Amino acid sequence: MAFVTGMLFIDAPAAALNNLGSIPGAREDNSVGVKVIKTREGSYPYVSAQAFRYWLRTTLEQYGSGWVSAPVFREEKIAYTDANPLIFWDDDIFGYMRASSQKESAKAKREADASQANATETTTTITRLSPFRMSTLVSIAPVSLTDDFGVMARQEGNPVPHEHQFYHTTLKGLFSLNLNACGTFSYRKKTGFQNLDDVRIKLAQGIAGIEHLPDVKSYRLPAAQRMQRIKALFEGLAHLEGGAKQALHYTDITPGLTFAAITKGGNHIFNHIAGADPKGLPTIKIDALKETLAVYAQDVLSPIYVGWARGYMDSGRAAFEQFAQEYNADHTPVISMQHPREAFLALAQDLEKHPEWLA
Repeated sequence: MAFVTGMLFIDAPAAALNNLGSIPGAREDNSVGVKVIKTREGSYPYVSAQAFRYWLRTTLEQYGSGWVSAPVFREEKIAYTDANPLIFWDDDIFGYMRASSQKESAKAKREADASQANATETTTTITRLSPFRMSTLVSIAPVSLTDDFGVMARQEGNPVPHEHQFYHTTLKGLFSLNLNACGTFSYRKKTGFQNLDDVRIKLAQGIAGIEHLPDVKSYRLPAAQRMQRIKALFEGLAHLEGGAKQALHYTDITPGLTFAAITKGGNHIFNHIAGADPKGLPTIKIDALKETLAVYAQDVLSPIYVGWARGYMDSGRAAFEQFAQEYNADHTPVISMQHPREAFLALAQDLEKHPEWLA
């Protein structure tokens, strides 16, 4: 199986991209803190994978060519999507769990809910492991959080104080996309693998060109449809938008640096090639990258797509460009270096040229 294996850096010069709510014991009741990992070395701000996936989903609705989002239904204390990956692209790429209540009272409410009139009937609990995997985005170095104090003073009477935390750092995240799983839906009766119930199996059987894989109890969409969904995903990554406190900090979350490649396995080959220097600034560890490319040479199926925005980490760019030039003279696949947006789009275009990567 082939995977898209990638890493990205988000430059956050003054940001509060993912917040935890009120800070217990703070001097003001309405003090908002950021999510951090506390260690002996200090505090590492982070953005949860759930937050990132939300940013990506909403971006895809705008920039993913033809992207089809699933409706979301609310049922008392639970919420779920339509869980129909045959139709809805985000159910396919991001996975789902649908276990609607079988109580008569719950069934009656669903029947009375006009928003569920077009929902796909579900006969049993169905789940799908997400082909797209995303790590927590974590600061590359510990930072000192800044407490910003403000007031609401446009009304009559005393000002209303408020406070929030923010930070200056670079966030590093890892992602992976299982190409074989995209557009392939199992009906094995096992948690995470029973993507289709009887209703959805009948729907699958009515799709022109769909492939039945009885040996693995799956149905697979035609290659062109699978490729369309995958390409749209990378269009979304190329245009990524989102994040909390944008009205106050306006943090551009488009990655400033990305590494990606098509690899034979799901293990991440880029995890240790980047980090922080003694001053806490981002750096590429060229020796670590050399070792990675040598060790995993037989597992890399595509060029190494490096997206590096000019103006970001310029101090290390010249050394990396020299390394890439020397490497490309003697090795294949080559290192392809361009702007991050162009790198994601180039990857999407190459995927279309190599349908064997989806097998």
